[in-house]
Amino acid sequence: MIPTAERPREKLARKGPEALSEAELLALLLRTGARGRSAVELAEDLLRQLPEGAAAGFERLRRVRGVGPVRAASLTAAAELSRRVRPDPRPIVDSARTAAGLVPPAVRAARKEHFLVFCLNARRQLVHQETVSVGTLSASLVHPREVFSPAIAHASAAVIAVHNHPSGDHTPSGEDREVTRRLQRAGELLGIPLADHLVVSDGGWFSFREQGLL
Repeated sequence: MIPTAERPREKLARKGPEALSEAELLALLLRTGARGRSAVELAEDLLRQLPEGAAAGFERLRRVRGVGPVRAASLTAAAELSRRVRPDPRPIVDSARTAAGLVPPAVRAARKEHFLVFCLNARRQLVHQETVSVGTLSASLVHPREVFSPAIAHASAAVIAVHNHPSGDHTPSGEDREVTRRLQRAGELLGIPLADHLVVSDGGWFSFREQGLL
């Protein structure tokens, strides 16, 4: 017999759910055992037959001895709820460092300038990323409409502009500064602010926002 302090409910209260094994978590959903077996023993039997546990599906769960349709329904509902509330996989871009980390290595090392736009929602999550222009060895010609078209299409709350310097020097040029001013003005008119403009290279990155230029 399991000591009272080590029963799943009491153990959860003392140590938190992360301290429980999968069998103990299933036992809490099962609530009681069956035919001389504790809830934990029933959960262990279930996992031996169905290693995927509650995710096995209603039909397979209800056929496990001691589970039946009522408990199978509870387990299936718990598995579906877990699937629905799992964390949103979209990254939160709340700093220049995070944005720079999302730039593909191939773009950093490219021999031509690539101009990218990161589209963010109101929670600063990345909802879309697109290369809007590929230029020459030393220049990328980009127009505000190319940057803001995907932002409008994805109902963005803000954008981050990114481009690489094939030279390896991520110091912004005079043209970079002028492009940034034009994008900033366009964003203000459209109600989709330019959150930052990054210049990246193999050696690092430059943030207009962090340098007080936005």
